[in-house]
Amino acid sequence: MSATFLLHHLAANAADRAPDANALTHRGRHLAYGTLQTRIEEFAGTLATLGVRTGERVAVYLEKRFETVSGIFGASRAGAVFVPANPLLKPAQLAYILADCGVRVLLTSSARLRQLLPALDDCPRLAHVLVCDDGDVGEPSRHFQVHKLAAFRGAPPSPVPPIVESDLAAILYTSGSTGRPKGVVLSHRNMLAGAESVAGYLGNRADDVLLAALPLSFDAGFSQLTTGFRVGARVVLLDYLFPRDVANCIDAEGVTGLTAVPPLWIQLAQLAGDACRGAHLRYFANTGGRMPLATLTVLRKRFPKARPYLMYGLTEAFRATFLPPEQIDLRPDSIGLAIPNADVAVVREDGSECAAGEPGELVQRGPLVAQGYWNDPARTAERFRPLPAAMRRSQGGTHEEIAVFSGDTVRRDDKGYLYFVGRADDMIKTSGYRVSPTEVEEAVYASALVGECAAFGVPHPTLGEAISLVATPPAGAAEIDAAAILAHCRSQLPAFMVPARVDALDGTLPKNPNGKVDRIALAQRFAPE
Repeated sequence: MSATFLLHHLAANAADRAPDANALTHRGRHLAYGTLQTRIEEFAGTLATLGVRTGERVAVYLEKRFETVSGIFGASRAGAVFVPANPLLKPAQLAYILADCGVRVLLTSSARLRQLLPALDDCPRLAHVLVCDDGDVGEPSRHFQVHKLAAFRGAPPSPVPPIVESDLAAILYTSGSTGRPKGVVLSHRNMLAGAESVAGYLGNRADDVLLAALPLSFDAGFSQLTTGFRVGARVVLLDYLFPRDVANCIDAEGVTGLTAVPPLWIQLAQLAGDACRGAHLRYFANTGGRMPLATLTVLRKRFPKARPYLMYGLTEAFRATFLPPEQIDLRPDSIGLAIPNADVAVVREDGSECAAGEPGELVQRGPLVAQGYWNDPARTAERFRPLPAAMRRSQGGTHEEIAVFSGDTVRRDDKGYLYFVGRADDMIKTSGYRVSPTEVEEAVYASALVGECAAFGVPHPTLGEAISLVATPPAGAAEIDAAAILAHCRSQLPAFMVPARVDALDGTLPKNPNGKVDRIALAQRFAPE
């Protein structure tokens, strides 16, 4: 075992401790840690055979399956930088990512490759495509070579890469509010510190069964692998179409831990009570946005033995805060305190520390803070900056140390607990006020008059922006009652926060590739004439 501990050592250590223990489950099939480690070494050897050098990028564009995981960790073992691409991306979107970070090797399936071929002409640095199944891909005449992964079975082992914890491990592409996605660059230390922190406060252990329902291209989704492997737990890989698929999997696999985003929690809460018993569920964790209090209340009743964890974070620094379960009843609206391995501050524009109750920007420092954005020095300089004065004074930091400025507005109470106010990109500027859409949505969810809802701003000639609300019918109803929703809002919110209009949407709200509500798509679709 190398003295340097790197990302792929999480799986290797688990295999050393318990090679016969199940590491992964997919569609009823299990893969033991020992077998997984063999496949990881085999994929690393494949990359070495193809001439992949330290630091070169290897992308994985697959649904969740065993090859996805062995490909990611095998790239790390070979000293490459892995790029997990969301399988929901369209060919042009994937091609942008491959070209942006100069991917040399792509791991995908035959069906996906057939769809991708025209778009891959725009990826000049792509040299090899590895196909993980036996499907026909024809004889594509392109600038890259296509190989069957099976042809490399028994490839010579990859040399131990000359890398250390501070070297790059991954690039996770995250959607921005405007423009192209940006690649967040993460070191081995970033990813290992995140696994240590989250596994610690969630109390993960070897007998856990973690459900990986979120995309592995999403930091919280990939965390199910790193936290699970760190303790030798079993991780269930699931790509779902309907919330009932998740509910069925929780019960069928005896899931003990589930991390999800608010839209999925809302949908699970609306299922019939017997649809998901969660008899083995030890905890459930929310990330990627605020969980409505009404949803949290339903989930706590449905899973009385499970401890709820409310988390907040951004891809640029993994996680920032969590609310301990014992604080839920005292501070149900709080996003909690800084997680282990993170320091946070709430600062004014001049970098000074905000007083208790005063809104300001959340800034984070420590080993979880990413290395910046790939190939984008301007945005990196804007978001990753020297420590603000408040951190240098109160936490002993230096001018040289870099912090990530979240762009999110929060406030801190007199006990130090943090409360989310709004994302800078989402805030609605109306009648001279800055309104958080989550606060409007929270009030609407409390009415039980909607299934899902989203608030956003639309241009208005006198208000600057008017508040628009789009909602789906509640369970068992064919349509929404817009008048009742507005009446409820008027009784619970100040006049400037009451939506100017309520629109109905059948089905579910549009989501971005990470499962979060896509407010931009809604604003475009429901813009006033």
